[in-house]
Amino acid sequence: MDASDHIDGQAREGLLRQLVGWAAERPRTYAEAMESWRSSCPALTIWEDALAEGLIAVRPSPSGAMASGRVSVTPAGHARLRNGA
Repeated sequence: MDASDHIDGQAREGLLRQLVGWAAERPRTYAEAMESWRSSCPALTIWEDALAEGLIAVRPSPSGAMASGRVSVTPAGHARLRNGA
């Protein structure tokens, strides 16, 4: 079950594009992403959906600490922003 089971496709797509656009604005850490995008609602899985669809990726930090890992937009994520689809 993913968010598309609970919110309509247009709303889900808008949230996915918002997350990818947010990540593309400037370098973001995993901790910053969790602060901004974590949801306690099991029906709203935008962060997980973006990862599963390969729109964003988390690169580990040199120290290996997850919190300081870097969130990056993948080529698929950039294409989603460009194409609006």
